[in-house]
Amino acid sequence: MNTVKTFFLMMIMSALLLLVGAILGGAPGVIFALVLAIIMNFSAYWFSDRIALKMTHATEVTENDDRELYSIVREQASLAGLPMPKVFEIDSESPNAFATGRNPNHATVAVTTGIRRILNRQELGGVLAHEMAHVGNRDTLIMAMVATVAGAISMLAMFAQISAMFGGMGGRGRDNNFIGLLIVAIVMPIAAGMVRAAISRTREYQADATGAHTSGEPLALASALQKLELASQDQPMKVAEGASHLFIVNPLRRANMTKLFSTHPPMEERIKRLQSIKPNY
Repeated sequence: MNTVKTFFLMMIMSALLLLVGAILGGAPGVIFALVLAIIMNFSAYWFSDRIALKMTHATEVTENDDRELYSIVREQASLAGLPMPKVFEIDSESPNAFATGRNPNHATVAVTTGIRRILNRQELGGVLAHEMAHVGNRDTLIMAMVATVAGAISMLAMFAQISAMFGGMGGRGRDNNFIGLLIVAIVMPIAAGMVRAAISRTREYQADATGAHTSGEPLALASALQKLELASQDQPMKVAEGASHLFIVNPLRRANMTKLFSTHPPMEERIKRLQSIKPNY
């Protein structure tokens, strides 16, 4: 069900991009929007992991640096039937974790130093099972592609804003064009943000479920999420808002935003779903 919903939402996102191109330039505008999306997706495919690691100031650690962490990552990767990913650490007291990489053979998991201080081994295993689920479900690639399409829409919206300011307000017969520019400049970025957030929430639910099944300890993941939510809100992480969707819990202080724009599902619902999964004892 989550996969079908993700596919449907990605179709909506693609349709929004094509619509923006059509409003701005008709058939040539659609072609331009497609070319822009292809270029940006190509860049995301090859470089999104490096960008994410740089944005979060993550540094690679070796097995000699942290044997216990490597042991837990290797265990969860094996349970998920995936190759051993690279392991990175973020120097931050805010407890969190994320995964990135274009495919399972080029994957990376990163944890903050703070997460090691509040989770026991089973809970950390559940978190890393969740992150390996993102890798196995190709969520790291899906969300990179979604982000680039949303970025393309935002770029075109900026172009529409400039056009409306300097060329869309004069002369007869331009009213419809001006209205179209306003729709692209204001409505489309909001719509794209809502769809992007909905896809992110869907993939988080799927990663919770997959990680719970592969690790066999859904209650450990539920316990970890509860601890991470409380601690991360008490001590938010200094990270760019554009990278916040990567993390297992929102690293930023919760704002008074509608759930339509939230990249993470309600924590109560995530925990409730995990508690309904039977452990593999």
